[in-house]
Amino acid sequence: MTRRLSLVVPRLILAAWLLAWLPGGVLAAEWTASPGEPLQPLIDQTSDGDRLLLPEGRYPGPLTIDRTLTLEGEPGAVIDGGGDGHAVVLEAPNIVLDTITVENWGADLTDMDAGIFVATSATGSVIRDSRLTGPGFGIWLDAVAEVQVLDNVIRGDASLRSQDRGNGVHLFNVRDVTVAGNDIRHTRDGIYIDTSRDSLLRGNHMQELRYGVHYMYAHDNRLEGNTTRDTRTGYALMQSKRLEVIGNRSDDDRHYGILMNNITDSTLRGNRVSGINQRRDAQGQGLVSGGEGKALFVYNAQYNRFEANRFATSDIGIHLTAGSEDNALVGNAFVDNRQQVMYVANRAQEWSEEGRGNHWSDYLGWDLDSDGVGDTPFEPNDAMDRLLWRYPVARLLMHSPAVLALRWVQRQFPVFRPQGVKDSHPLMNEPDLLEADLNQHNFGDADA
Repeated sequence: MTRRLSLVVPRLILAAWLLAWLPGGVLAAEWTASPGEPLQPLIDQTSDGDRLLLPEGRYPGPLTIDRTLTLEGEPGAVIDGGGDGHAVVLEAPNIVLDTITVENWGADLTDMDAGIFVATSATGSVIRDSRLTGPGFGIWLDAVAEVQVLDNVIRGDASLRSQDRGNGVHLFNVRDVTVAGNDIRHTRDGIYIDTSRDSLLRGNHMQELRYGVHYMYAHDNRLEGNTTRDTRTGYALMQSKRLEVIGNRSDDDRHYGILMNNITDSTLRGNRVSGINQRRDAQGQGLVSGGEGKALFVYNAQYNRFEANRFATSDIGIHLTAGSEDNALVGNAFVDNRQQVMYVANRAQEWSEEGRGNHWSDYLGWDLDSDGVGDTPFEPNDAMDRLLWRYPVARLLMHSPAVLALRWVQRQFPVFRPQGVKDSHPLMNEPDLLEADLNQHNFGDADA
């Protein structure tokens, strides 16, 4: 009797240990789906902690996952949403979707039709290494916390007008969410984040969109190591506070590289923006009067810090207007922009700190003591610039003797120069900018 008890007790302990560690105290099971068969009846048989494997093939949807489940696909496993509504809905915590292709969901943006809809109850869920192709929203996170959206490929319907497509990843009222390593193209906006906080967008590649990243009423968020290309606006930062915008790239976007509207107490550091130019005719004239491409556009934004950024080869390097004052700019590089600065206000702005300013590729001053800092201030705009901004037709007189004489007078007698931007300590050479290789993914130009 004693020998038998000595064998039974360890077995009971082991069983109790397994039950304690598995979700819900129930032994996890593995299930394998059959291609062509609906998934919902099979999901309804699973329990918390189970794993469902999808072999190669197509699976009719839509489906709702209302228990903690790992849904993993083999290459070529496709969930077909049926062309209406959501394709996949997550309604339980800690669900994992891994290597799944989702196609053919609804196109009704009012009903928020999405390839994957993550409900409030799906806290802690993970969507990774999956591919979504469809007309509505790609992934919609709805008032949920601690979700991760990792390394997915999302494609919209390029045959639709931009405004009729859903966003690639749409975050509404989320908290502590991570969206990282995704490749998003042909949706309306790549990532739209609304009324959300404490979230991270990192290492995403966004191309051929309206906006790459679009913030609205989103505070205390971090945007790090992302890349946009061939969008109308790379990063649209609006109505938000305390953003950290670090080490991002905007290449060859059309209207704006970074657009800031009513942004306060935020930091932009180590970003690189280049090639923001409006389309031009055969004579090199812009197709839209006043439609110059702006590497950085700052509208009604105060108390922000711009440091170690590079704004290059664009129509306008930085355009500030509508009360965009009391911002700190130091250690930035403005290189080969058609116009470096457009500051539409009359209040004096000093863009240097503790004897260090920014680098300007068109600075014509000298450095007699060889300390790397120009001996004369850089003042990018004069009264003629302001006249031309107010009356664009006056550009016809740009090189007339009268205009050249007025500009010479302003240079010789600074008393005639209006208040504006001044860098008292311009850097003679480009500073070593933050090399934040945060985007480790090698995205090609092909729309694979």
